[in-house]
Amino acid sequence: MNPNFDHAPAAGTDRERERIRLARRGLLVFFSMLIPLSTLGYILALKIPIFVLFLMWTPGLSSILARLLLREGTADISLKTGGRRTWRTLPFILLFPAVIGLFAYGTAWIAGLVDFAAPDFFIKAPPAIVFIGLLLLQMVAGTAVGLIGSVGEELGWRGYMLTRLIDARVPRPMLASGMIWGVWHLPVMIAGLYYSGPYPVLSVILFMVSVTSFGFIIGRLRLTTGSIWPAVFLHASWNAIIQDVFDASSKGGNALLWTGESGILVAIALLAAAWFMSRRPMSLRPF
Repeated sequence: MNPNFDHAPAAGTDRERERIRLARRGLLVFFSMLIPLSTLGYILALKIPIFVLFLMWTPGLSSILARLLLREGTADISLKTGGRRTWRTLPFILLFPAVIGLFAYGTAWIAGLVDFAAPDFFIKAPPAIVFIGLLLLQMVAGTAVGLIGSVGEELGWRGYMLTRLIDARVPRPMLASGMIWGVWHLPVMIAGLYYSGPYPVLSVILFMVSVTSFGFIIGRLRLTTGSIWPAVFLHASWNAIIQDVFDASSKGGNALLWTGESGILVAIALLAAAWFMSRRPMSLRPF
């Protein structure tokens, strides 16, 4: 795999051309499965919320069907743990959402842009203690539960689509991957069921910035470790910590303007994090 995949040279050998052809064929089949399955998922989720789990699994199901139809095998999913390089990402996986949350939501709370209100918890204590207890619980238990959905998404997005965007020589595959991931969320967002703020157009723009930036960070973990598991765990950790701790502790009419995945401060924080990570050397592992 060429480490400079964003600027990969034109294909020259027959082997390279065949790899490009197979990757493009895989993407075509993947998207031909993803679109109808996701449409069904949107319809069901809008009527019965529990079907959000099915929607989260549509990328994974699409990738599985594509692999079966094209007889591609499963080796490139990279289900191996990746050794020490993967285990060293664990602190980052658990702390990254908390750091983003403390910066973005903390700024909003301190500035009075959003009200802080600790959610109900099984312990009775001052709000700050409740918040810290919930944060620690979600870092561990919440992340574990969140794997049920994040595995489904990451099997498709980073376990299949990203690697084929790279092999197909799509320009800026990390950026393209993040943008596709963001667009996939838009139907439920436009329907008002997912991070839809007071200004819909602004919410969509900010959401795309946030998700594309976060997609770059998850994709980088996937490629630098050679394992899908860091992506799976970071996705689950983000949902558990941001959605079930920070969002649950934020109230007020402007909460979705400043915070949440379509909030101004979260978009700024994730964009800055992605920019910072892009400045660091990137040593890739084969996928």
